[in-house]
Amino acid sequence: MDKNIPFETLQKAVGYRFRDQALLKQALTHSSYVNEHRMSKADCNERLEFLGDAVLEIVSSEYLYFCYPQDPEGKLTKLRASIVCEPTLDFCARAFGLQRFLILGRGEETTGGRNRASLVSDALEALIGAIYLDGGFASAKEFILRFILNDLEHKKLFFDSKTILQEIVQKEDGSGHLSYELAGESGPDHEKQFHVRVLFDGKEMGQGCGHTKKEAEQQAAYQAILRLRKKQGLDETCI
Repeated sequence: MDKNIPFETLQKAVGYRFRDQALLKQALTHSSYVNEHRMSKADCNERLEFLGDAVLEIVSSEYLYFCYPQDPEGKLTKLRASIVCEPTLDFCARAFGLQRFLILGRGEETTGGRNRASLVSDALEALIGAIYLDGGFASAKEFILRFILNDLEHKKLFFDSKTILQEIVQKEDGSGHLSYELAGESGPDHEKQFHVRVLFDGKEMGQGCGHTKKEAEQQAAYQAILRLRKKQGLDETCI
């Protein structure tokens, strides 16, 4: 096991200790590292990602089935898709700093791979697959409930924020115009931060930043919703 990677720190963060530490290392190992070091393709985390994706789908499906007993199949399918999509998984992974522990090739590292949502979300699914193999379904389910299905109403609000904000302004003033404006950029190319303002008829409603314009827009819309709900005296997690 590579002593330079703080596996102990990660295990404490997720609340799970691996019996087989090699599984944890594999879950964190990106194909770029494997290719640069002429390792076997099976040593990267892609196969674990495949397995973790399946475990995540069954756990999230069961959770939604029992938590939303009145919702039809179509609505449950849409909600599950929003939970297991790349931006959501990236958001969940960064909550405990998974990106800091990834094992990347030099090329991937220098081009900002550690901040790439697709790479981080794939690693999260690989970690789920590794926990499943190491500790069984119950351990994987506990991890998913703790880090992905936790505070679901809040996550729904965040990831549907642009749609929700659009619905709010249309309801209050159907003739108004909602727009997003790039306010600036910062950081080197591989760690670029975009700063966005959301405007309603030219008046600023909120600001946001992110590694992509889409992420920054989502954050700006979310902040605008929180501001509106605070003004109206509503719970920010009320959909």
